[in-house]
Amino acid sequence: MSRKNKKAPWDEEEEIIWVSKSEMKRDMEELQKIGEALVELTPNALAKVPLDEEMMAAIKDAQRFSKEARRRQLQFIGKQMRHMDLEPIQAALDKLNNKHSQHTVALKKLEIKRDKLIENGDSMLNAILVDHPDADRQHLRQLMRQATKEKAQEKPGKAYREIFQYLKSLYLAD
Repeated sequence: MSRKNKKAPWDEEEEIIWVSKSEMKRDMEELQKIGEALVELTPNALAKVPLDEEMMAAIKDAQRFSKEARRRQLQFIGKQMRHMDLEPIQAALDKLNNKHSQHTVALKKLEIKRDKLIENGDSMLNAILVDHPDADRQHLRQLMRQATKEKAQEKPGKAYREIFQYLKSLYLAD
């Protein structure tokens, strides 16, 4: 009698990848951590994460629960996440966590522009006006003059702060 299947059982196509029990537990704990991060979000931030209605309801329940009920609900959320595509959820969480640092970097850049504006004068003013043609040139020049005067007299920089607020309003309007 000849064999119908001519392939050996150890061929690459037939190879089964074994996953250890501890690796499966680590994966589940990772899913629970993602679920816990979702539970910690505010309702506005949670609305920005792409979740189905069932998962959203489970997360809202977990937010209401405490102690043992919350732990069990987090396990349930982790179990439900096994069947979901995690990439968009993780991307949304990363974006929410990174938003604060992006805002801080943007403010630092505005501070640098303000300092250059006071030091370089018209050349930097023209560069700002190229980016924002609706900006008030006369107001900015007046603030620049006041800031240099305050700096020379070693007074507190009121105009210095006003320039920053004006630049901030220009760049946040974009």
